[in-house]
Amino acid sequence: MHLDVVDLRNFYGEPLGQIVRLMLRRRLREMWPRIAGDRLLGMGYATPFMRPFLKEAERTLGFMPARQGVVNWPSEGPSATALVDETDLPLPNASIDRVLLVHLLEHVDDPAETLREIWRVMAPGGRLIAVVPSRRGVWARVESTPFGVGRPFSRHQLDALLKETLFSPIDWRGALFTAPLSRRFLLRSAPALERIGAALWPALSGVIVVEATKQIYQGLPVRARVRHAPAFRPLLIPGA
Repeated sequence: MHLDVVDLRNFYGEPLGQIVRLMLRRRLREMWPRIAGDRLLGMGYATPFMRPFLKEAERTLGFMPARQGVVNWPSEGPSATALVDETDLPLPNASIDRVLLVHLLEHVDDPAETLREIWRVMAPGGRLIAVVPSRRGVWARVESTPFGVGRPFSRHQLDALLKETLFSPIDWRGALFTAPLSRRFLLRSAPALERIGAALWPALSGVIVVEATKQIYQGLPVRARVRHAPAFRPLLIPGA
């Protein structure tokens, strides 16, 4: 099942979606306190979390998968969004410094192929943040939110996927420790629950937020050299 862009836009316009946007923006700002002069690409439906970086980044783009659909963003000025094939991005090699993935990896048919294409367009030393539903979390079990649709990940699965596609994870965090309910008292207490959950139950977050860097060279496994006894021995002939 694939999310529709209209459903995503509507969710982030509701009170629960606004809380999600607030909590994830705080987490992203902690991980990327400064991106001045960098070229930022958001993929999936990352635009609700990109506005704080809009005036800092040298360039900001929002790519949305063809099966999802696209909406204009930002609301003011020229649109920075485009409808794309996530495995064939219309960008040259090494042209992007930072990539933010939200509502993407859990929905694509082949996450590894998508990440390899993202690796291609990232500059050496580029940084990537992926936000995915946590297999352990409650949010992945509630289909009334976008995080309850698609394939959730465990930390082990996401770590293996990133390393397979030549990314090195450098920072792991959790977010969305509050219940995915639109109850007024839960919405009011969401910031406090977020701090408590991050301190006491980090493994029970609703989403996993991981930052990774682009590997330039792939390491090769070290093989132990096996020394075999010679099959033939030299024959020494006197005077030869």
